[in-house]
Amino acid sequence: MSFGWLTAHPIAHRGLHDGAARIENSLGAARAAIEAGYAIECDVQLSRDGQAIVFHDATLERLTSHHGRLADYDAAQLTQILLKSGETIPTIQQLLSLIDGRVPLVCEIKSAFDGDLRLARRVAQAAALYQGPLALESFDPAVMAFLRAKQSALRINHVALGIVAQAHYDRPEDEWAHLPLQERQHLAELSHLNETNPDFLSWNLRDLPHSTPHLWRNGLRRPLTIWTVRSPQDQAKALTFADQIVFEGFRPQA
Repeated sequence: MSFGWLTAHPIAHRGLHDGAARIENSLGAARAAIEAGYAIECDVQLSRDGQAIVFHDATLERLTSHHGRLADYDAAQLTQILLKSGETIPTIQQLLSLIDGRVPLVCEIKSAFDGDLRLARRVAQAAALYQGPLALESFDPAVMAFLRAKQSALRINHVALGIVAQAHYDRPEDEWAHLPLQERQHLAELSHLNETNPDFLSWNLRDLPHSTPHLWRNGLRRPLTIWTVRSPQDQAKALTFADQIVFEGFRPQA
């Protein structure tokens, strides 16, 4: 299946947010991206009762007045919590209903790399009912291998499946620093490709130039996007090596 829509427009990282009136991963940030003609990237986390919640962080403090882990709240509680912009936290179903196929959506499935596939299943359930341009991605190859193996059974053959990756997983500030060295090497080498067979790769801007995205795009001839691009200078660099950007903090040409 062709997924040319994936690279047709710049992808607004967590929507077109400004950190104040429009908080990242909010419906307001999605509306702004739609109005500007951008595709949208979002993150999803799993609530205590197994619902897919559009939110990046594992904890609530940065973007709300609440504290604690998102996973310790039920969806009914989370969707009543106000973001600092005054909006409530959305579910994936609410976001999909808002977008309604008007622009592409790239949904990153967050993972603790613990083998828990409940969130992947829940997102797939929502994706199966959605007919707009939609991509699912994750840093965790176990998540994407599951979705690839069960793609037909989950009724998501129309959905693009991708891997988010980078060259190094040993930076102290990164969320993967706790993983065993062998697993981090496995991630960096993309040694899971036989199982994940991704339709696209999303690569870290910090790790350009690099042989892996070069071979992906020019050898395998599959789409390559670059994250996170935060300036016109970054955009020029990224598009030297890739097909499209995942951006925030400025407005590229749509």
